[in-house]
Amino acid sequence: MQKVLDSIAHHSILTRMKIMWQLASLVWVQRRNVDLLLDVHGYQIFRNGQFNGDPHPGNILVLENGQLGLIDYGQCYTLTEEDRLALSYIVRELSNPEVDGATLSSAMRDFGFRFKYYKEDVVKEMASLLFDSDNARIPLGLPTPQELLMYLNSQDPMETVPDPAGKETT
Repeated sequence: MQKVLDSIAHHSILTRMKIMWQLASLVWVQRRNVDLLLDVHGYQIFRNGQFNGDPHPGNILVLENGQLGLIDYGQCYTLTEEDRLALSYIVRELSNPEVDGATLSSAMRDFGFRFKYYKEDVVKEMASLLFDSDNARIPLGLPTPQELLMYLNSQDPMETVPDPAGKETT
């Protein structure tokens, strides 16, 4: 932000205010779009049980009217009600301000994850990495999510990673 302020310092106060307003508006629109995308994908997974397995930025269009368009549903997957419920327990526990390691470990086990030792702190960080955020890598000095994954696996190896979306459903 300081770089932006420094780069517009030579403009009049009105021009600077206009630029800052435009930037704030852009940030608001982007946050709104991210929230909408999370809502859509959450709805697809938890309510419909069917979802796009390839939701990358190239499959998201911003239309002229500002609405979002989602394309390329060539990789769709289905989750059973049982799997959706198991996944919801993981997401619910991760949303708690004080995540309970035992509850989260149990939810990960119910969803199909298997760890060699079930170290609660490692299972908690793995769940966070897979379903929430990779912020745990920062204090560890790890530059990428992949390095965090390798680190966590070195502490308590994942023996089974579930693929409920790859199961045959009838």
